[in-house]
Amino acid sequence: MENGRPKPDLIIFDCDGVLVDSELLSCRCLSDVLAEFGIALSEEQALELFLGRSTKAIAQHYGDLGQIIPEGFWPRLKSRVLKTFTASLAPIPGVRAVVSELTAPFCVASSSDIDRVSLSLDVTGLRPHFDDRLYTAQMVKHGKPAPDLFLHAAARMKTDPARTLVIEDSVSGVQAAKAAGMTVWGFVGGSHYRGRDGRAILSAAGADRVFAHMTDFWKDV
Repeated sequence: MENGRPKPDLIIFDCDGVLVDSELLSCRCLSDVLAEFGIALSEEQALELFLGRSTKAIAQHYGDLGQIIPEGFWPRLKSRVLKTFTASLAPIPGVRAVVSELTAPFCVASSSDIDRVSLSLDVTGLRPHFDDRLYTAQMVKHGKPAPDLFLHAAARMKTDPARTLVIEDSVSGVQAAKAAGMTVWGFVGGSHYRGRDGRAILSAAGADRVFAHMTDFWKDV
C-alpha cells in the first residue's frame, strides 16, 4: 500500500460491464435473435444465465436442454451485436480517466470473442490504452468461472497471480479470479445493475471489494 492505494503488479479488466456499458445491449441482442429462431428468452433471463459467460456457455445451456442452436444463429447474433454496438455502445463513465492514470501494467481478459472486444474498445475510443493486451475465452479451454483465462492473461503478462488485481462485474468472473488466486474488485456501475443489488450479488460471490463508480476506483482502499 502507498498513499492508500494497492500496488498490484498487474491489473486485469473484464471488458463488458467494466470498460464498456454493453451487458444490457448484449442481452437484448441475444433475446431478440433467439426469438427469431423460435427460442424464448427474456433480457432478464439472459442476464441471469449468461452474464460474464462465453458463447460456448450459451450453446452448452441449450444443448443440455436438448435444444440445438440452429447454424444460422451465430452469424445472425454477431451481425446484430455489431450493428447495435456501433450505434449505441458507450464507455463506462470515468473509466478513461482510470486507465489513463494507472502506473501498473494492465490488460483485458474477456469472455467475449476477440472481434467483439476489439469492436467494443474501438467504438468507445479505449483501444489505444490497451493495444494488443487483449485476452479472451477463445484462447483457453475453459471459460469463466474456471480460472484459465485469468491465469493465461497473468502468464502472458509475466505476473504472479497472487500479485494481480481483477476488476469484474459478474459472478462467474469473480469466481474465476478467486479460483486463480487473485484479488478481485466487483464493479456494479453498469446499467445492467439498475434495480439489482449488485453489491450483495458480487460480495456473495467472493469479491474482496465492490464499488459502483469509476471515480471511486481508489476511494476507501
